[in-house]
Amino acid sequence: MEESKQHVNEDIFSKVVRAGRRTYFFDVRSTKAGDYYLTISESKKFTNDDGTFYFKKHKIYLYKEDFENFSNTLNEMTKYIIDEKGEEVISEIHDKDFKSKNDQNEDVENQSDNNDEDKKSSEVELEDI
Repeated sequence: MEESKQHVNEDIFSKVVRAGRRTYFFDVRSTKAGDYYLTISESKKFTNDDGTFYFKKHKIYLYKEDFENFSNTLNEMTKYIIDEKGEEVISEIHDKDFKSKNDQNEDVENQSDNNDEDKKSSEVELEDI
């Protein structure tokens, strides 16, 4: 019988980026033919109601023939975001006083409703006098 060789995807070179509840793993791996490719993994930590935690993971496989297009598009998209919104992070997680546009619209509507009620209660009818 002939023994089959198993190809082991060992990491050739790795970097880790920790970002709050998320961790990104960049791993260079080898194909069966001996060429290299990149995997980008996102691992996000979640907590159950009982205090235990678990991780959700997502992975992208990126091959050399796609590097240039991927890199160009990533640079274009990140530049667009920075140009449009700046580098300041705007979110509930980073700002305890953060209010989404929906929350702000609801506040305006509630204030408007309250003002209408105040007007109604302060109006005096001639019959009341």
